[in-house]
Order: sequence, then C-alpha cells, then structure tokens
Amino acid sequence: MSGPIVAGKPVGMEVSIAIAEAAKLADVDIVAAYPITPQTHIVEHLAEIVADGDLDAEFIPVESEHSAMSVCCGTSAAGARTFTATSSQGLALMHEILFIASALRLPIVMAVANRALSGPINIWNDHSDVMANRDAGWVQVFAENGQESLDLTIWAFRLAEDKRVSLPVMVNFDGFMLSHVVEPVTLPDAETVRKFLPPFEPLQRLDVDAPRSLGPVGIPDIYTEAKKAQLQVLLDSYGPILETWGAFEKAFGRRYRPVETYRADDAEILMLTMGGLGETAMSVVDERRAKGEKVGLVRIRLWRPFPFDEFRKAVAKCKALAVLDRAISFGGPMGPVASEVKAALYADAHRPLIVEFVVGLGGRDVTFADFHRMWDETAAAARAGKAPAPRMVGLRE
Repeated sequence: MSGPIVAGKPVGMEVSIAIAEAAKLADVDIVAAYPITPQTHIVEHLAEIVADGDLDAEFIPVESEHSAMSVCCGTSAAGARTFTATSSQGLALMHEILFIASALRLPIVMAVANRALSGPINIWNDHSDVMANRDAGWVQVFAENGQESLDLTIWAFRLAEDKRVSLPVMVNFDGFMLSHVVEPVTLPDAETVRKFLPPFEPLQRLDVDAPRSLGPVGIPDIYTEAKKAQLQVLLDSYGPILETWGAFEKAFGRRYRPVETYRADDAEILMLTMGGLGETAMSVVDERRAKGEKVGLVRIRLWRPFPFDEFRKAVAKCKALAVLDRAISFGGPMGPVASEVKAALYADAHRPLIVEFVVGLGGRDVTFADFHRMWDETAAAARAGKAPAPRMVGLRE
C-alpha cells in the first residue's frame, strides 16, 4: 500500500488489503480463518487491524479451513457478523461445511482468491476451486479488479443479511493476478458504509435464554421439501440482488449487474468471460473494433443464482459466442461455464453457435495473441455454421 488511506480518494493498495479494509468498514464481529496462499494477506491484515484496536472484533485463528467454516457457522448462528477468506485446497477442505452454512441460511461473507486445485500442486490462478463448489447453495459473484473486489465485499454483507435472503455470499477474485497486485482503489468513508449497511439483525439466532434447534436431522419425509425451500430462497434472492446493487449505486456511485457487456449491442461475435480476464478482453475488443469488426464482450458477474434471462438477452443478437472456461469438468462437457451456457440457451430457437475454450489453467498466461486467435476461430466457426470441438488454449502438443 502506498500513501495514507483517505476516504473518497484513490490510493494504491494491494487488492487483498483492500478486501480486508472492506471487512473493517463493514464492522465485522468475527473473523475466523486459516492462512493459505494466495488469500493469506487478507486475514493477516485483519489480524493486525484487530490487534491494533482499529476494529472491535474477535479474530479466531483455527487449525484448518474446515474449522474456520465451522466456527463461522457457529458465530453467525449466534448473531455475529462473520467474515472469512480462503482459496483452492482450503475451499475444498471447507466443502462439507459450505452446504451446512447455506442450508441453515447463515449470512456469512467469504472472499475466495481463486486458485487451481491440486494435483499437481499449483498455487496460481484458475477457477477450479469455485467450480468444484458451484452447487453449495451460496450466492456467488465474480470481481474483475481491485475496486470491484472491495465494493462487492461490502455489498455482500448487505445482501447476505437481508432477511428475504439470509444466505452466505462468496466473493470470487483472481489469486495473484488480483490478490497480490497493487491497484488504485477508492475506499468509502465509514459513515456512508454504516448508512448502506445497517446493524445485523439475524433471521434466526441461537440464544441460551430461548433455546431452539438449528439443523436437526432431516428424515426422508421432510428432506425433499427442505431442499426445495432452500432452492427457492436462492432463486428468490435474485430480486434483492438487483435491489441491493441499485442501493449500492445510489450510495457509492458504482453500478453492478448480473450480466455486464462491453460494446455488445451490435456485435456479431461475442466472447464470454468471468473474473479478471474480462479487462484484457476489452482491450482486444477495442483493437478489433478499430478494424471494423463487430465484436463484443459478455461478462458474468453473478454466477449463483445464474442470471438466465439477462444472459439470454445479452447474447440474443450475436451469431457466435466464444465461452472461456478456466476449469475442467472432468469426464463431462469440458468446461463448466460452457455447459451452463448451453443449458441456458437449449430451448432458444435462434441461439448462437457456441465455441468452447479452456484457458489459463494453473495460472498459464492468456495473451493478446491468444484472444485474437480465439476470436478468429469463433468467426470462422460462425461462417462455417459448425462449432469445433472444445479446445484447451496454449496446450503444448
């Protein structure tokens, strides 16, 4: 971090530190965490903030990520505003408890510095960790840069704690490519955040003076209905997501949408990205637009619940859509995002041709030349009227 932190003024700050500062601004009560690269700087900075007395919270160091999420479930159920962060194998170790957090409707906020899963051991960025947990019942969003990572962390508490929602929220951002990079970010002042984020009033609370059961056994006679109710709550969170993003824009001047586009209105060829690759793709769009090509970009901000209607509208006019996955669905369709996209468009009579690419696995660079080749291949597929087999970009033969 360079220079003093001044609310409302851009300052150079490591993105991990910005997320920690966002948790501080949210006035969290509990941080339970275990260090794992590349998210460690988030909780390391929060530990310093708590130790210095700049945040009145309990920092709970635990022996594993499984324990971290278990503690988060307990503290959130007791009515404490709860935050944690993890990555890769840490998120995998939490896997069992993620489903409990969502089923019990505990409004935990977690930042995930997306990183490849082992093996082989790899500490660099891709989306394999979050894709392995896409069906855990959490609201899941993706940030593209430092400002978005900060903003979405603050916003996540507002959404999670909305009593119409009361669900955990996962804020995904690229490991190393964002987590360890210094970017200009603007921190809001604490008073504006307090107005945007009211005190936490839990939907349900464990209380020794008013005992209740939370998470009892679900016998076959009620389990299906419980899962249907859980699904419906997640689907119904879509309206509050839009509403709270509108409130965020009113408070802070920055607007977020479930699906965001760039120069896509008249585009014949579109590319779909999630996470930090979107900003590089924008630059390539500009280059090709300067040559008169009708290309554009679609970025998925909201991954769960999936924004079906907005996505369909975003791609309705294009001839072909290149989908960039940063994870592999082993033994099934190669890319999990492409699989989702195909399902979303299956019943559409005029769906675009889908061209699938898997890119950036384990932190491999995705260069400008790679983007140009993917656009060229997608355009060629559109002319031929036939999609090629899914391809892993940068694969050495």
